[in-house]
Formats: sequence, structure tokens, C-alpha cells
Amino acid sequence: MGEGTKEDYDLITIHDSKNERSVFKRVIQWLQTMDGESPYQISRLEHCLQTATRAEKDGADTETIVCALLHDIGDAISPSNHSQASAAVLRPYIGEKNYWIILNHGLFQGYYWMHHYEKDRNLREKYIDHPYYQDCIDFCSKWDQESFDPNYETQSLDYFLPMIEEILSREPKSFV
Repeated sequence: MGEGTKEDYDLITIHDSKNERSVFKRVIQWLQTMDGESPYQISRLEHCLQTATRAEKDGADTETIVCALLHDIGDAISPSNHSQASAAVLRPYIGEKNYWIILNHGLFQGYYWMHHYEKDRNLREKYIDHPYYQDCIDFCSKWDQESFDPNYETQSLDYFLPMIEEILSREPKSFV
């Protein structure tokens, strides 16, 4: 790369720009891969749809609804650190608060299950003084944790597509 010219980097910029414009399509594909076998009574996709539906019913704004829908897309990439993968994909398009919630929701969800494995369910308390601590607790308790109900009336993926497109078509912020 040290020997690259401006023209070389212009080509990379053009390629990256085209790739950036296909994020919407890739995110939808990742969601669709989650519509299958699951250890839960519903698919991972259905879980995400329920989470977003609950957020919308509670009056959340469009960005937050999309974050609720996409909070687990990292499962399609890397289940062991799905929160961080989801947050990394969404970060250029969302605000600081939603980014922090998505980044940390896996740890905060641990409150509901870690004690079954002799782990500290209160690990989230290391963030107790963070300005978005309670927001993440609310995200988990009101929407994420509740969204495993096979009888819940859920909006379809098609319903959410315009919202996803609105958020992912924003000019991405650079974090280089």
C-alpha cells in the first residue's frame, strides 16, 4: 500500500462506495439466514421481528426500531460476539445511544441466564454510571427478553424494509 498512487486509491474509493451501497442488501440477507432452525420456539428472525414490533408499539423512533430489528444480525456473522458484530455493522448509520445499547445488549441480557452457569448475572453493573445504562436495561427487559413468544402478533420483514432502507441509506460516518 505504501507504493499506491492517488489513482490506485481512487479505484479503491469507488469500489468501497459501491460496496457501501449494498449494505442494505447484505443486512437483509443476514436476517433471512436467521429464518430457520433455532433452539427457541421461534426462529432468530422471528425474535428480531418481535423485538422491533414491540419497540414500534412502545413509540420508539425509526432508528431505534431498526436497531431493535437488527440487534442480533451479528448472530449470522459471529454468534460468540454477536452484539459487537451487530454494533459494528450499524455504527456508521446510527447515533451514539443506539450504538452503545446494541454493543452491550448481550452482556445486559446475561442478567437473565448467567446465574444458571454459576456466573455473575450482574456483570452489567460495571456500567451502572454510564448515561445509557438504564436505556440498555429497558431495551433488554421490554423488548429483547420478551421476544420469544410463538403467539405474539409480529410485523413482517417486508413491513420493516422501508425503515431499514431509510437508516442504512444515511451518509455513513467514518471511524477511521
